[in-house]
Amino acid sequence: MSAPSRVLTVAGSDSGGGAGIQADLKTMLALGVHGMSVITAVTAQNSLGVQGAWPLPVEAVRAQYRSVVDDIGVQAVKTGMLASAELVEAVAELLGGTDAPAVVDPVGVSKHGDSLLTASALDSVRTKLLPVATVATPNLDEVAQLTGVHVESEDDLRRAAAAVLAYGPRWVVIKGGHLAGDAVDLLTDGSEEHWLRAPRHDNRHTHGTGCTLASAIASELAKGRPVPEAVTTAKEYVTGAIAAGFALGGGIGPVDHGWALRRR
Repeated sequence: MSAPSRVLTVAGSDSGGGAGIQADLKTMLALGVHGMSVITAVTAQNSLGVQGAWPLPVEAVRAQYRSVVDDIGVQAVKTGMLASAELVEAVAELLGGTDAPAVVDPVGVSKHGDSLLTASALDSVRTKLLPVATVATPNLDEVAQLTGVHVESEDDLRRAAAAVLAYGPRWVVIKGGHLAGDAVDLLTDGSEEHWLRAPRHDNRHTHGTGCTLASAIASELAKGRPVPEAVTTAKEYVTGAIAAGFALGGGIGPVDHGWALRRR
């Protein structure tokens, strides 16, 4: 039997299983691709927040990446929590030398408001990581952190997209999930626009949403879909996962990565 499409996630571990590497691999399995991982940091994390985070050495991250890419190969790469400027720059260099689309989720703050990126790493994200991204997927807090643009309404999404595109990604998805009303995202490359709308589900259990969307986009790109189709399909998957999100622990539970598998 031929192997499925291969996707590599470069991200931190979430011990609670709702976000990070764990969410990425669950998403990849659900979407029918072979998920592989480069762990950049270990976190102590649960439904209440992040209790601790320990970045791995740059040489450990580089060795994991080379081990996978040089032998198995990849058809898409997704990045998540990179924690430090040194890790951001090392991963950007690795992505720049890999012939595969890269989906960059510029993770800065957790769902609970915990910082996952040092202040010194922000400039490295802007100048090193975003320029090698096929698709960047910032939420509104990350847009403000990276560009200084504060989105208050749907009308501000174009301005936010232009500010992120100025750093060099080919496409950007500005995730408008924090706005009131329907969940509206804007996908654009600066000339072509796609407005992606979904009903807002009254469910507080949304831990892992950003990781899941970026991994779903990478999975669809690995299958050979063009960016607009990959992002649209990923949005549909995430919307279903949010609707099926469930309580876990005493805080914010995760989205349900397996919802589509059970529906089949």
